[in-house]
Amino acid sequence: MVVFVGEFSFPNEDIEVDFFMNIKRTCYDSFYPFKVLSRNSFEKIIFEPVTILYGGNGSGKSTALHVIAEKTGVQRDSIYNKSNFYPDYVNMCGMQLKAGIPENSRIITSDDVFDYMLNIRNLNEGIDQKREELFEEYLDAKYSQFQMKSMADYERLKRVNTARSKTQSRFVRSELIDNVREYSNGESAFLYFTEKIGDHGLYILDEPENSLSPKRQIELVKFIEDSARFFGCQFIISTHSPFLLSMRDAKIYNLDEKPVRVQRWTELENVRTYYEFFKGHENKF
Repeated sequence: MVVFVGEFSFPNEDIEVDFFMNIKRTCYDSFYPFKVLSRNSFEKIIFEPVTILYGGNGSGKSTALHVIAEKTGVQRDSIYNKSNFYPDYVNMCGMQLKAGIPENSRIITSDDVFDYMLNIRNLNEGIDQKREELFEEYLDAKYSQFQMKSMADYERLKRVNTARSKTQSRFVRSELIDNVREYSNGESAFLYFTEKIGDHGLYILDEPENSLSPKRQIELVKFIEDSARFFGCQFIISTHSPFLLSMRDAKIYNLDEKPVRVQRWTELENVRTYYEFFKGHENKF
């Protein structure tokens, strides 16, 4: 199994204090991402082929993920808003590589998946409108009293003959690109991951469970496990999904702890809550 990024370090509180002591006293709206990870003493990650950052909202797991993505220089699709201090913070982070990061490496965020599904929805709406227009064109051509009077009418004649030689459904299908609504939102989201994640790459996934049903999350777990085990991929993932947290051989950093520490997935509060809930209702299954 492959590891491209071996270690990553974030500035601690002392380093952050020294930095701010040396800058001019100016009013800023935000010092982000300073003071986000250091408050829980999150200073270092030692990566495995699959490394997971776990924590509740505001724990800093997405912040850490985006900082790592910026430092590694992987591709991103959606624009990421950066504060005035973002480049300074990234420069203060340390990174040790075990191998060169492949060009096809990327970060995939919830915004990327949402934009992809929105594009499919817009495409479907355009297809639906075109289909209605073709229905009307078919009926007009099939039952018209058209007669060719000059070569200028040749294209019209071809359309009439085509309509008269086919059923309505076959005519529309031949004139229209395939409708992609065969996929639900969850299926489209899952398809996005399988299209973007190739062989031999570093993939940073920010809460990939969003838009995925439990069944699709389980399928994504298998896809990630196989990609890491057989196809030379390294994954860094932020999640609080119990399905993704259960991933085989994943190393989990719990950002809800102070200091942050590595834990088994069965020890995590979110997973324990699910366990206790279903255990309490076991007799109803």
